[in-house]
Amino acid sequence: MELGRPGSGKRRLRDLLLLKDNRFCADCRASDPKWASANIGVFICLKCCGVHRSLGAHISKVLSVTLDEWNDDEIDAMIEIGGNSSANAIYEAFIPDGFSKPGPDASHEQRSRFIRSKYELQEFLKPSLRISSAHSDKSNIQANFAARVMNSFRSSQKQEGMVDFIGLLKVKVIKGTNLAIRDMMTSDPYVVLTLGRQTVQTCVVASNLNPVWNEELTLSVPQSFGSLKLQVYDYDTFSADDIMGEADIDLQPLITSAMAFGDAGLFSNMQIGKWLKSHDNALMNDSTVNIVDGKVKQEMTLKLQNVESGELDLELEWMAS
Repeated sequence: MELGRPGSGKRRLRDLLLLKDNRFCADCRASDPKWASANIGVFICLKCCGVHRSLGAHISKVLSVTLDEWNDDEIDAMIEIGGNSSANAIYEAFIPDGFSKPGPDASHEQRSRFIRSKYELQEFLKPSLRISSAHSDKSNIQANFAARVMNSFRSSQKQEGMVDFIGLLKVKVIKGTNLAIRDMMTSDPYVVLTLGRQTVQTCVVASNLNPVWNEELTLSVPQSFGSLKLQVYDYDTFSADDIMGEADIDLQPLITSAMAFGDAGLFSNMQIGKWLKSHDNALMNDSTVNIVDGKVKQEMTLKLQNVESGELDLELEWMAS
């Protein structure tokens, strides 16, 4: 799916909406968002849209994906950010303990408090990235607010003593096999990934114990990274979602070997590391780290834990800062 081709207008925007976790509101995770903040680069639901409008267009320029006219610059800005996963890796990088993200059924007051803290007050950004609107040209912020945050984020990584994030981790959730039954005869599974305080998730595959996602999710990796936590849930409309298994993924073999080799583009295809199967991890087989076409990748099959059955196939890709 080529998002960057010129002249495709609304089609490019609709294609972006179908990717990753853009199918869920960036702020409350409600499904099927039909609105967007064009300058921040996120897709949002109708309820969160109302709060975004109240912030003013100098902070969040709200447009309907289907009803409003978009210019090329606005569409290009959305494409450049990449959607909710990439934007939230920045705007929700430092959510403090005790400050929970609202859910789809949150009250207007809960949404307003979170969204204002996230975008207007910039409380969850790294402090050095915060941009004071009181001392900036508002029209400039309206057009470039998200881009300025992203550019500041990238440049700050290069400053000695200022590095909080060391790179990006792309996780392609490929498929599940023989997943557990949580409804009458089947399940409606989706996958949740958590790294630190960042959480992303796949779409829901209805009524399928062998779902195929082929969905790519992105997380920022801090210097003091721990394991990547994976959980599979069964989506329920009228009750809490049921857990369908979990697994912890050790990122050390991938990141350590990638850093040891440096620029992967300078090397031909080769194996550079390995995460070994053991009794205390979820691996079905040893998982090798490889340079493939100038990229550092790691494929793995995980046996879901704390559940009666289920396996998950993933591919990780490391992108250094």
